[in-house]
Amino acid sequence: MTSHPQADRDRFTAETRQFRRELLAHCYRMAGSAQDAEDLVQETYLRAWRAYAGFERRSSVRSWLYKIATNVCLTALEPRSIHVLPSGLSGPCDAVDRPPNLLGPGEVSWLEPIPEAWLTPTADDPAAVVIARESLRLALIAGLQHLPARQRAILVLREVLAFSAAETAEILDTTTAAVKSGLQRARSRLNDLDPNRETLLEPTDPRARALLDGYIAAFEHSDARMLEQVLRADATLEATPFADWQSGRRSCIHMLATYVLGAPGDWRMLPTTANGHPAAVVYRRCTDGSLRPDGVVVLIATPTGVSRVLKFHDPALVTTFGFPAAIRGG
Repeated sequence: MTSHPQADRDRFTAETRQFRRELLAHCYRMAGSAQDAEDLVQETYLRAWRAYAGFERRSSVRSWLYKIATNVCLTALEPRSIHVLPSGLSGPCDAVDRPPNLLGPGEVSWLEPIPEAWLTPTADDPAAVVIARESLRLALIAGLQHLPARQRAILVLREVLAFSAAETAEILDTTTAAVKSGLQRARSRLNDLDPNRETLLEPTDPRARALLDGYIAAFEHSDARMLEQVLRADATLEATPFADWQSGRRSCIHMLATYVLGAPGDWRMLPTTANGHPAAVVYRRCTDGSLRPDGVVVLIATPTGVSRVLKFHDPALVTTFGFPAAIRGG
């Protein structure tokens, strides 16, 4: 039979491209890094194309791709340290009158946020959007990183993606008994890490937007008092790449007022959404008057206020979230 490479390529693309977004979400849940997830999806599609001619269709194309993607992730994760948040390293800082402890490059692999625009289902299905957000909350992604890689895969495949125990066993080349046992252990570990899951506001909820607007206004006006209207009394504040983090509204505001807020106009924030949470890309004013990327801040918004502030000091995230690399005259 004559081979038609371009026809094969077109058929492969038509059958597989619809799964790219969900595979990106899967790889992100496994790796905890948006950049790593992109690389892992690229490797998945490369391996899938190489194996396409031998695909016997005993499973769906979707299951076949997830098998490849999961094994790509497991192989990649073996030699790597997990991605964490500062709260995953130690307890809150009890020395409020010292600058936060800055860790050097490479000392820790930090968890990264991911733009919701990369992952939101394209179908006009509000329920699907909510489910996608819930499975990408930062607390869940952070908790997953503390599971052994295969337990992480089992939990994601079973509870997020709704594969059956038998399908999960086939994807992981193991037994259904091993899948059931791994799922039980993963659930138990996640519950130990986050036993008191709280009610969160959807980022489209007007209350969440009001909290985000209040946080942005506090920074742009350099007014620490405005933060009192935003943060809960038990709020926490953490920022990568700093090891120290604060617990309690008073400590959070003291840290921000003393070391961060600066003068009015020093900061500019533009609203966005990350991991199903209200967020903002952050710019800081330079000596030439331009506003340069500083990172992304994510707010964990609840009906009673912001319970967690997570700042990711990585200027590259600003363009990852689709915003300009600099703002002049802002």
